[in-house]
Amino acid sequence: MKNLIIDAANDKIVFSIITEKQSYTTAHTNSRENFDKFMKLLLSFLKKNKINLDDVQKIFVNQGPGKFSSLRISISVAKAISLAKNINLIGFHTKVLINGNYKQLLELDKKNLLIKDLIKPLYSS
Repeated sequence: MKNLIIDAANDKIVFSIITEKQSYTTAHTNSRENFDKFMKLLLSFLKKNKINLDDVQKIFVNQGPGKFSSLRISISVAKAISLAKNINLIGFHTKVLINGNYKQLLELDKKNLLIKDLIKPLYSS
């Protein structure tokens, strides 16, 4: 099972693919320039790691807290991919991550402790 994690709630834009056996992660500066090419960065990450969106079973997206622009672009892209490819969409908040360990999301999802389908951003002041 391949899981895509999109996290732009903090100082970095992080894309991660986690499978049962391995994981791939990349990070980019959370900046206006990278918002403009957000989808291009994501597709480049997937291509580099030979991952096809048709092979992704779940998308996890960080709902915040975070800056308005960061959350809007990341959630919008995650929702668009989810709808276009019929992939389950799951939201999480930064506070559930311990030391930025995205593998924890898979365990939390198994226990039904994450938000499915209803994504509600939490904007910081």
